[in-house]
Amino acid sequence: MKTRKFLAVAILALGFGFTAFAQKTVMVGGAAMYPNKNIIENAVNSKDHTTLVAAVKAAGLVETLEGKGPFTVFAPTNAAFDKLPKGTVETLLKPENKKQLQTILTYHVVAGKWNASDIAKAIKDGKGKATIKTVSGGTLTAWMKGKDLYISDESGNKAKVTIADVNQSNGVIHVIDTVLLPKK
Repeated sequence: MKTRKFLAVAILALGFGFTAFAQKTVMVGGAAMYPNKNIIENAVNSKDHTTLVAAVKAAGLVETLEGKGPFTVFAPTNAAFDKLPKGTVETLLKPENKKQLQTILTYHVVAGKWNASDIAKAIKDGKGKATIKTVSGGTLTAWMKGKDLYISDESGNKAKVTIADVNQSNGVIHVIDTVLLPKK
């Protein structure tokens, strides 16, 4: 009898232990994004996010995004940055534009962990739209088009979430196809 109880407790404990690892590893930019690594530890491995990583480094935000969080990051791909007018990224990466770069990057970050299901619920509760406050103090608007999740910025840009729910140890990343820009 004692053996059965011990086995039952051991199996239960193992089950709870594996729950922490139940979040799936997602491939982004040809690299596995591990839920037990933080946002920066994962992002540096994505070949689709080299521009974003360079920008985060230039803005001095690495330590912040390695922090406890939780954070929700709408992460533009290199192709998203390529849509910006020629020379924009190079200009933003200059030391004298650090403050502006920080504002743009933190406009892509929301406090808390917002999985796609949380955003979808907020959209439903908002009768088709959800307003989300960013770390920079700006506002994003989330909405659905069919089964696709979109994020609009204050400047009229629309970003499609191409990969949702890339779980991190300190939050979640949603990959987007357009750079979001705050009001000027």
